[in-house]
Amino acid sequence: MQNNLTVLFQRELFSYFATPIAYVFIVIFLLLSGIFTFYLGSFFAHGQADLMPFFNFHPWLYLFLIPALAMRLWAEERKSGSIELLLTLPITLWDAVLGKFLAAWAFTAIALFLTFPMWITVNYLGDPDNSVIFAGYLGSLLMAGGFLAIGSCMSALTKNQVIAFILSVVVCLLFILSGFPMVLDFFTGWLPQILLNAISSLSFLTHFNAISKGVIDVRDLIYFVSLMAFWLFATVLMIEMKKAD
Repeated sequence: MQNNLTVLFQRELFSYFATPIAYVFIVIFLLLSGIFTFYLGSFFAHGQADLMPFFNFHPWLYLFLIPALAMRLWAEERKSGSIELLLTLPITLWDAVLGKFLAAWAFTAIALFLTFPMWITVNYLGDPDNSVIFAGYLGSLLMAGGFLAIGSCMSALTKNQVIAFILSVVVCLLFILSGFPMVLDFFTGWLPQILLNAISSLSFLTHFNAISKGVIDVRDLIYFVSLMAFWLFATVLMIEMKKAD
């Protein structure tokens, strides 16, 4: 299983760089990261040696960029019919799902790593707490994994990449906003407090913000790992259900 997973992972990862998709995604990600950090985040006016103006916009960047990356994971395979060929190989369905997911996650990690000039810049301008910055990168990568797992499931749900993209954006947006008062106020008054707390705890922002501040809590790590596991399991179920389509 491990060998099959490794082969699939390498095949999928290299396939990104065989097309312009990888380079377009990376350029857009780096460009928007810079614009949001320096202009919307007022990096220099912020007056502190940290990367909070950089990390604060990652959830909103990922909200559109990650679904755009994930929409092709399974929708393209189903539309072209290549999924049938893939599933006839001597691999398990879990191998295929994990291989595609890990490749997309590794590609996202590469794009995130290429923002290292930001880290160098903030060290040049001041004396930041680099452990907090590292935690911010870790939280960003975990959050990207959560977005990708959701996108993978939505891609397995339909043959249309545009529909997969829209569904992914909607579901990811719900996970972002679940901790906001506008959402919690809707449930306040007719749901017990314990359920309100549960809805609030589902928010990407709640867990990402905690990690990006340098507080690596085991509960936040469990949240992201559980979220990825749940949506990847849902991806497997969707593919099983759609085999006959």
